[in-house]
Amino acid sequence: MAVIVADTSFLFSLFGNDGHTAAAQSWARQAKQPITISVLNRYEFGNAIRFAAFRKAITQADALGSLAAFETDLKNGHLELAFCDLAAVVAEASRLSDLHTLKGGHRSLDILHVATAKLLNATLFLTFDANQRILANTARLGAGP
Repeated sequence: MAVIVADTSFLFSLFGNDGHTAAAQSWARQAKQPITISVLNRYEFGNAIRFAAFRKAITQADALGSLAAFETDLKNGHLELAFCDLAAVVAEASRLSDLHTLKGGHRSLDILHVATAKLLNATLFLTFDANQRILANTARLGAGP
C-alpha cells in the first residue's frame, strides 16, 4: 500500500482557510487511504494554527475549530500518526541538507519533514510549499497534490 505523508503546509490548508484550502479539501475527499503525519507535523500544525490566531490572521474560534477538526480526523483514521526515531530523522535531514541546501535554500523544518517521509517510505509527499516540493522530488518522493 502507498504511504502518503503530508507537510504542515498541506495540513494548514486542509484544516484552515487559505488560498490552497479548496485544493487540499478536494484532494482529501478523493483520497482512498489515510494521510500519514508525524509527531513533528502534529506539533507544527498546532503551533501554526495558534500563531495564526495570535497574529489575528484567523479568529481564536476558527483556530480552536481547526484544531478540533484535526483531532477528529486523527481519531477517525483519516490521519494516521506514525513514529520515527528522532536520531534517524536528524541524520537523514543532515544528509539532505548537505546535498541540497546550498543550491536550494531549504529550511530546517522542511528538510525534517522530507527526511521523515523518506524514513516512512512515502510514495507521495503532500505540500503547497514550492521549494519543499523541489526537495521532495529531488529526494525521490512523488510530490503533490
